[in-house]
Amino acid sequence: MKEMLPLTEAFYYILIVLYTEPSHGYGIMQDTEKMSNGRVKIGAGTLYTALNTLLNKGLIELYPVPEGTDTRRKMYAITENGRQVVSAEVARLEELLGVGRQALITKKG
Repeated sequence: MKEMLPLTEAFYYILIVLYTEPSHGYGIMQDTEKMSNGRVKIGAGTLYTALNTLLNKGLIELYPVPEGTDTRRKMYAITENGRQVVSAEVARLEELLGVGRQALITKKG
């Protein structure tokens, strides 16, 4: 699992978006932009390359499309392995942030 870290920003946001509920590609792009306050915009090419990589690594899986929706639209869900990897990445980022904050406080004093 740790060999998959650090995650790229695109991988990170895709996994975070899918952590709460399955989504389709366009939904992932919209949610990523919203979560990042417009800072991160994943283009279609980047998104679908990332989705294929995450599928191949077993971090996400295809999710059955609900009846009555456009069956041409693929849906994706995070796997348990994906949950573990994104949790490990959050812990890694918290450690980085803590070290950075501590360094800033030490420099002030």
